[in-house]
Amino acid sequence: MTDLRRPRPLLERVLLLLVALAIAAGFFAMGLASWVSGELVMGAFGVLGGLMTIWVGLLTLRRG
Repeated sequence: MTDLRRPRPLLERVLLLLVALAIAAGFFAMGLASWVSGELVMGAFGVLGGLMTIWVGLLTLRRG
């Protein structure tokens, strides 16, 4: 069985990465706000969510 999917165009991949970066910025902001207010676990979750979002955005850019 052959894979009939076409790779995404480069412009689409770059725009998806920009969306991922915007969402990651929100996660980082929530993580920072939680950390400053004393919620260390929620702060760590926010930072982790931001890092994972950037990771997936970069995978989308790389793989297409």
